[in-house]
Amino acid sequence: MSEHIALSMAAACTAGGLIGYFKTGSVISLVAGAGIGALYAYSGLEIKKNGNHGYDMAVGASLLLLGAMGPKAIRTLKPVPTTMSILGLASGAYYSKKAYEFRYGV
Repeated sequence: MSEHIALSMAAACTAGGLIGYFKTGSVISLVAGAGIGALYAYSGLEIKKNGNHGYDMAVGASLLLLGAMGPKAIRTLKPVPTTMSILGLASGAYYSKKAYEFRYGV
């Protein structure tokens, strides 16, 4: 079940990067969205395989997403950066909890 969130985040990040590229022509948005989306996709596959580092990678991808989009969301209050920041925060909290449970068997 946990891998579904990571794979959904991969799709959302890639879509957000594409929206940024097509709206403003920002190649950085495209590359960052695809890169963070790839991290989420790989972490989702690791979680599905019961890999050791899938949850940790998802936390890292969430921190990257929040770090990249958070300041822009605060500065501009535009819908895409704000939505991506909220999703990054929520998925980071979820995967932090899951990583703790996986590591300590809670």
